[in-house]
Amino acid sequence: MTFTVRDATPADVPDVFRLTRGLAEYERELGQFTATEADFHRILFGHGPRAFAMLAIVPGVPPVGLALFNQTISTFQGKTGIFLEDLFVEPEHRGKGIGLALMRRLAEQAATEGHHVIEWRVLNWNQPAIDFYEQLGAHQMQKWHVRQLHGAALTALANGDAQHG
Repeated sequence: MTFTVRDATPADVPDVFRLTRGLAEYERELGQFTATEADFHRILFGHGPRAFAMLAIVPGVPPVGLALFNQTISTFQGKTGIFLEDLFVEPEHRGKGIGLALMRRLAEQAATEGHHVIEWRVLNWNQPAIDFYEQLGAHQMQKWHVRQLHGAALTALANGDAQHG
């Protein structure tokens, strides 16, 4: 199969939206998917873009794969990194090297830009993704737990109304 990987452009926002929605559906989180195409345009191409995207292109069909990412920092090391928010290949195109090509392109960009790490999260039930990442040489972090502050708790903290332990 012939395919290419390229950076997304503003004209690609509908495909970025479609592929991200496909990921939400695959991850059984479609009920949490509230983003709009306008949100993706603002995040990726608005004033001071906050994230970046790469697409996997198979001739004759809409893009079939996506890597969406942003820059991170390590204050302890004084270095930057990449956080891979979304990696998705449509199910009918998996097993053809597209996910690997997206990850390789992201690694090339990280190396070129002097980033020291690529990191991401994977759902604990998604064994095919876990196996894929392990084949790349990625390892699970053992000493860290992911935490989120959102919704009412975020608003309460911002308003000075947070509960203390």
